Amino acid sequence: MSKADIRWAGGPLIHARPEGVFAIGEAVAVGERELLGEVIRVSRERIVAQVYGDTTGLRPGDRVEGSGRPLSVRLGPHLLGNIFDGLLQPLGMPFEKMGEFRFKPLIEKGRKVGPGEKIAETGTEGRPLWLLVPPGLSGTVEHIDKKGSAALDRAVCTIRDDSGGKHELSLFQTWPVRTLRPVRRRLPVDTPMITGQRILDSLYPVARGGRAAIPGGFGTGKTVLQETLAKWCDADIIIYVGCGERGNEMAEVLNEFPQLTDPRSGRALMERTVIIANTSNMPVAAREASIYTAVTVGEYFRDQGLHVALMADSTSRWAEALREVSGRLGELPAEAGFPAYLSSRLAEFYERAARVETLGGEEGSLTLIGAVSPPAGDFSEPVTSHTKRYVRSFWGLDRERAQARFYPAIHPLQSYSEDADQFGAWWAHHGNAYWPEHRRRMLKMLEEQARLERMARIVGKDALPPAQQLAINAAELVNEGILRQSAYSSVDRFCSPARQTKMIRLVIRTIELSEKAVAAGVAPSIVAELPVMRTLKRVGEEIGEDNMAGFDVLEREVETAFSQLMKGGADEG
Repeated sequence: MSKADIRWAGGPLIHARPEGVFAIGEAVAVGERELLGEVIRVSRERIVAQVYGDTTGLRPGDRVEGSGRPLSVRLGPHLLGNIFDGLLQPLGMPFEKMGEFRFKPLIEKGRKVGPGEKIAETGTEGRPLWLLVPPGLSGTVEHIDKKGSAALDRAVCTIRDDSGGKHELSLFQTWPVRTLRPVRRRLPVDTPMITGQRILDSLYPVARGGRAAIPGGFGTGKTVLQETLAKWCDADIIIYVGCGERGNEMAEVLNEFPQLTDPRSGRALMERTVIIANTSNMPVAAREASIYTAVTVGEYFRDQGLHVALMADSTSRWAEALREVSGRLGELPAEAGFPAYLSSRLAEFYERAARVETLGGEEGSLTLIGAVSPPAGDFSEPVTSHTKRYVRSFWGLDRERAQARFYPAIHPLQSYSEDADQFGAWWAHHGNAYWPEHRRRMLKMLEEQARLERMARIVGKDALPPAQQLAINAAELVNEGILRQSAYSSVDRFCSPARQTKMIRLVIRTIELSEKAVAAGVAPSIVAELPVMRTLKRVGEEIGEDNMAGFDVLEREVETAFSQLMKGGADEG
């Protein structure tokens, strides 16, 4: 085991004189308290390590001991329902006191097994998980425990590999955080991850196994939106990492999540949630590692054949940790003081999202959704601009919408989805063959609204031609009836694809009837004042998931209202 003596310490970094060979990325124990650290530079005369703990009290001469292994974390059934720091160390309960988990063998002694194969069921009643053969291991099962319960660190299975070596497996695995877990193959991302938020699912969908970013200034609703996605998206496992968040915001998450009910099972949402809390007052080096820790946890559950959604809040503060460590290393700064490798580090994170065929032959996915906090809402700053290169869905939050209490405050003209064109077949299979056409039409109306409102501010809305007045009213109906959705409404906080389809069809049909009425000479202001139009703007609150027939009733009311309007116009003529 290699050792070293500290020669210099500053903040999260130490310089030490080595006695033996160290490797880049090797985990080390620093000082009398055996603080966890990671080697980031090596030479014959010196090693540099970043320390994931409070370095107060370290002094020259303190010992540094190498582990011979890369920085790794323990992955197992104990993760679900618990809260951890950036290095996956439990907060509130030590690893050794996590208790026992059920154990049900799925194979027998003498069976040949390969990487990724399920050999036992474990976990809890609320969320069953599986003990998998680790990647790179295959052989014959020499021993496996009987059905019962087992502690995390107890050996429950012994496998003899082809060369005769014995490998004891416990309920947890250890895996390097900066190393991708292997899969059999990557699959096309042609299925949307349904979030239950209409503006996302209908206009800017994210693929299952895809990558999305939520940039927005202070107070625009990033955290609320991520918490809403965590509760309502159709993922099996939720991982929420608070990376450098303010302590009071993280406290709200820690207080609220354990009290939330899973709408899919009626049980506690925490049963399928992992929270990684790394607040801004915690060691800055641990903040840098927390992103890799979270995505490694996501890959572990993905390899179990589960669909995982990871919410990172926020990658801007993670990038600030990179900048601080880089500055202490004396590296030349690039844009806005960030290190030159900021872009490649962002790529390393987002490229770990994928929909895959696991080593065990099942389908699993890991979807990454990262919040970005650009200073003053400037989307041209380095973290946001580099993030745009690696994500496929970009949900830009707008301060003006947020101040107007419009939720989600996603700006329809600053956002996009590069995967949307691939989801037409999925929507057709789920009852909306016209989804691509409806989506394009709504986007065009919103774009036309922005252009016409600039003109209206100059000449006044009443001075515009009737067709243009109608275009503004139609876009307003789309905004109010489709895109606005309250996270706190018991009726409208979630909207299924079936309900979204009925709402969009109804709004589009209403706009078509409005166009016919205006073309026949009816004033746009009269159309806008129809009582049914006010109902349509509140349709999300008026008709819930348990009353889908209400849309058919409302559609008949719309048809009747416009029929009477046209008849009245004809009688007057």
